[in-house]
Amino acid sequence: MRHSYLYVILDVFSRYVTGWMVAYRESAELAKRLIEESCNKQHIQPGQLTLHADRGTSMSSKPVAFLLADLGVTKTHSRPHVSNDNPYSESQFRTLKYRPEFPGRFGCIQDSRAFCQGFFGWYNGEHRHSGLGLLTPAMVHYGQAERVRQQRQAVLDVAYQLHPERFVRSAPQPPILPSEVWINKPVAIPEPLPVGGSR
Repeated sequence: MRHSYLYVILDVFSRYVTGWMVAYRESAELAKRLIEESCNKQHIQPGQLTLHADRGTSMSSKPVAFLLADLGVTKTHSRPHVSNDNPYSESQFRTLKYRPEFPGRFGCIQDSRAFCQGFFGWYNGEHRHSGLGLLTPAMVHYGQAERVRQQRQAVLDVAYQLHPERFVRSAPQPPILPSEVWINKPVAIPEPLPVGGSR
């Protein structure tokens, strides 16, 4: 039995998968190629992106570090000995593994690539994500979220006008979108008390 490796680049705010690859091995050169292709495809400008990665050998390698420096991409890594430091990535992998059509085993690498092609198309374009107010990652990633939310509000307003008795608490509203997301949110440091005084 031969193993294959799935590389995924996920925008944590929109949950949009900007790049993926299935390969026979984990390698710095493959990771470098995927990152570079994804940055070019998404038109990433220097200083615009922070890439958070695990501490695997490919992601902590010199070729990847040099590429990120050349692209003006800031890098962060998971905390040592913490396997689930990126809940967004873990959630996406769980969604992949728990799809009804996910097989117990792939026959060959081409089968796994074909599965991923269909899965990531569905995940980005059709999957209504609970963490995104039941919008798809593509809607959020490409700036359509507010327009879709306004359309939903218009439909809910009509429903409320026609049958207010169905809404016992208040007029319905679509779920609120998050305004920010964090992997490891910095802890706010309280301001020091002024000398000789109090707040």
